[in-house]
Amino acid sequence: MSKYSQITDYLVLFLENEVKKTGIKKAVVGLSGGLDSAVVAVLAKKAFGDDLLCVKMPSQYSSQNSLDDADELCRDFNMRCIVCNIAPMLQAYEEMHPDMDNLRKGNFSSRMRMATLFDISAKENALVLGTSNKSELMLGYGTLYGDLASAVNPIGDLYKSEVFELAEYLHVSKSIIEKPPSADLWSGQSDEADLGYTYAQLDAAMKLYVDERLSREEVIQKGVDEQMLDMIIKRIFRNHFKRKMPVIAKLTSRTLNHDFNYPRDITL
Repeated sequence: MSKYSQITDYLVLFLENEVKKTGIKKAVVGLSGGLDSAVVAVLAKKAFGDDLLCVKMPSQYSSQNSLDDADELCRDFNMRCIVCNIAPMLQAYEEMHPDMDNLRKGNFSSRMRMATLFDISAKENALVLGTSNKSELMLGYGTLYGDLASAVNPIGDLYKSEVFELAEYLHVSKSIIEKPPSADLWSGQSDEADLGYTYAQLDAAMKLYVDERLSREEVIQKGVDEQMLDMIIKRIFRNHFKRKMPVIAKLTSRTLNHDFNYPRDITL
């Protein structure tokens, strides 16, 4: 059995178990036309069948190619999909705040999409699936309470380069796999341009520093660019708060997330 065959089987079971043990049988996923959401959607289709709902949430900055790719994915894998356009909400807010730069527009767009997705999940009695990969989570390349928010995330321990390989195994269309990664948060936005390096370069360094726990000096000795590594290390620790629940001030003997630490799925 191949590596990605085993990963696929495990992630499908993971989704089934983590969603259904809450008493909920359905899932929703935001479908951007990009790689990560495509992979999560295909895995979720295997887990939930027709109980999966994909949601496209375009804005005025979304590329038509991404929307077409999302439609093609849904046709290829026979997935239900609806469209909820966030452009009116985003335009109304931009008119109130004409000084917004691209970063603020991107963060607001991401949060509007997640607010929309969670409202649909309430209507459908479904759980929201996350689409952030390990590369994004480690680097903090995501919006708190935006694309980083979810109930269950099946690909958060896969680096972006591994998500590409899983997509190949799952037979995601070449148009999705081969296009430059972008969240379409503003016109011309590119993930790798924002980060300054390719995901292949970043992932190779993070596997050494994070997974193998090599020191900074040991990673550099492996031939990794020193400037890039310092950027990675800085981002990992600067953005650690995005990977944790909000810190609660401790005032009693049993404080949530300090002393009151039950497993997420605890039952009576």
